[in-house]
Amino acid sequence: MKYALRGITAEELSYTMNRVKMDKDTKFDIKPQFSRTVRRVQENDKIWFLTLEVKVESTEDSPKPFNLKARLVGVFEAEDIQDEMDRRDLVINMTEVVYPYLRAAVSSLTANAFINPMMLPVIPAGTMFPEDRGEEPGLQN
Repeated sequence: MKYALRGITAEELSYTMNRVKMDKDTKFDIKPQFSRTVRRVQENDKIWFLTLEVKVESTEDSPKPFNLKARLVGVFEAEDIQDEMDRRDLVINMTEVVYPYLRAAVSSLTANAFINPMMLPVIPAGTMFPEDRGEEPGLQN
């Protein structure tokens, strides 16, 4: 299997401040929610698109000082994808390539909003999504 990054685009970057009343020592539980989609071009099966998104959303049950959404799309060219295992490895590798750009976008977006920059964690390849770990989506250990 061979693959190469052909480009990355920021499809959506948004930040909205929420006016949340809080005590001086209040700690917010900010748990980013990640999602990923993978598409192929029908006319050229060597071209793959990986969309990686992170959201932070305030709810009544779990207020947050801001809402944030960052969605990046990586365009890849891949060859020699023989079976489902190659496809799985390709998706993990594409995620590993795009994720640092998503981390940088979130840090920049929050820093440019004049708040303490939000730093997404470093996540080892193959552990970010349940399907990468061989688990069914939605199940947790």
